[in-house]
Amino acid sequence: MPDVKSLPHVYTVSAAATPDSEVELHSPRLPFLHSAPPAEFGGPGNRWSPETLIAAAVGDCFVLTFRAVARAAKLPWIALQCEVTATLDRVDRVTRFTDFAVSAHLELPAGATADAGYATLEKAKKNCLVSNSLLAPSHLQCDVRVASASTAVA
Repeated sequence: MPDVKSLPHVYTVSAAATPDSEVELHSPRLPFLHSAPPAEFGGPGNRWSPETLIAAAVGDCFVLTFRAVARAAKLPWIALQCEVTATLDRVDRVTRFTDFAVSAHLELPAGATADAGYATLEKAKKNCLVSNSLLAPSHLQCDVRVASASTAVA
């Protein structure tokens, strides 16, 4: 794995559109994405939108942070699935995200302890830089399953 660079890190994204086009998102060395408003704002509902991208960023960052924390803790794991539900509402006449509910389902190999899995998930939540950068709170619900010895052999 490449070395982590010292801070600060800078990320550049460009967004471009015409009056009737989807938004094209570009960043150096990355494939471009098309974006459009979600159905709730009159868009087609079949493209990534700023709303789905921010929810995706929370989930992606949580999983990547978990991976780093688990590696540092030497926690063996099999799989992690993370679902994020982002709530958009109007607060004091301003439309903004009010909550990010993160549901994490972690599978550990036989012999691991569920408590270590829960602790690592909590540490990942605490250290997720995207969630820590947002005004809205993030809440974590965890489910940790340890594979049985018979499952591990199969």
